[in-house]
Amino acid sequence: MRMGEGKYKTIAFLTLGCKLNYAETSTYERGFLAAGLKAAPRGEAADIYLVNTCSVTAMADAKSRNLIRKVQRLNPGAAVIVTGCSAQLRREEIEAIPGVTRVFGCNEKSSVVPDTLSALGITSAITTPPPPVFDAWSSGERTRSFLKVQDGCNNYCAYCTVPYARGESRNVPLERCVENARSIAALGVKEIVLTGVNTGDYGRSTGESFLDLLKALNGVEGIERYRISSIEPNLLTEEIIDWIAYGTKFQPHFHIPLQTGSDELLAKMGRHYDTAFFAGKLDYVRKAMERPGGPKVFFGIDVMVGLPGESEALFGQTYSFLQQIRPAFIHVFPYSRRPGTPAASMSGQVSESVKKERVAALEELCAGLHAEFVESNRGVKEKVLFESSNRQGFMEGYTGNYIRIRRPWEASLCGKIVDVTI
Repeated sequence: MRMGEGKYKTIAFLTLGCKLNYAETSTYERGFLAAGLKAAPRGEAADIYLVNTCSVTAMADAKSRNLIRKVQRLNPGAAVIVTGCSAQLRREEIEAIPGVTRVFGCNEKSSVVPDTLSALGITSAITTPPPPVFDAWSSGERTRSFLKVQDGCNNYCAYCTVPYARGESRNVPLERCVENARSIAALGVKEIVLTGVNTGDYGRSTGESFLDLLKALNGVEGIERYRISSIEPNLLTEEIIDWIAYGTKFQPHFHIPLQTGSDELLAKMGRHYDTAFFAGKLDYVRKAMERPGGPKVFFGIDVMVGLPGESEALFGQTYSFLQQIRPAFIHVFPYSRRPGTPAASMSGQVSESVKKERVAALEELCAGLHAEFVESNRGVKEKVLFESSNRQGFMEGYTGNYIRIRRPWEASLCGKIVDVTI
């Protein structure tokens, strides 16, 4: 069946979860459109739906299943293709949903486009053999792209399903990452965010290092700024910090998972550091990268509340530790009991009502810390990359250290890096 001759002419893409999922969906989209399918106009039924699912919490699993059922109701005759973490962990449940055509797990991502086209009887010119690691990058934004460099994780933290959903740590070869960065630059995009499941573990499957990757990407012409989406504190080495601080395209913006400020719980959950190590790492970064009158380093910190055994006293340790290290932002989320993980069977499970109270307490703390961070940068000269959205006569952009700046709309500034005083 050639494109335009059969029932499958349009396709819609729906994504839940992390930025890595969005980068992968964007790559699927480019593949399907290159094969001749058309993107379904927003609000109209599609002939094919691709649903990229998330399984980070029980609620994410439920949302994934509900979204699959919703698109099937929108067009009962459509082909429904499902991939992502919930597809890996809950495959039989998803395959049992009426209307689901194909399900692709974590090791089948490279086959999503060619196998779907083949299953639907669509002739395509796609003949390239799938790579060992499905590489991906997001498109559609004029200012920023998320570039997948790594997938999977070998840590097996007690609360986490990610190693089961995405497999063991592996990475996209360095040269392929550079090629993808050049493709992004060719679109006029100025900023790349490096993304992965355990990004700092880059090189495990190819023998390269994360610092090798950073240095290679730094030389790509056209890309003016890089950010590292998330990196474990023990993988953000002093060598990497010193190299970035020396003067590179990498911004003073780090997203680092803490999970809990209790040493007891860090050990219990299988984390690879303690609070003293974590605080020391932030201190090292600040000393290496901050200068009098210059921008402060933005630290975004992941924190999970309600881990098994988290008493009021242990939660108090987390709260006090965050007050001590003073990040610019805290990404707070409640622990979700995931079947099959060691933490699910641990004693001392925390009630949902207590989790909700603790989330609220840390969100209030976050608001104060973020306001403090912005104020500490007042009067600093910085560069802002303005986005192309017209928000009721205003435009927005981010400084290198991730402070959002708002100014009256001026079309000529879209996608441009502009000097400002905060």
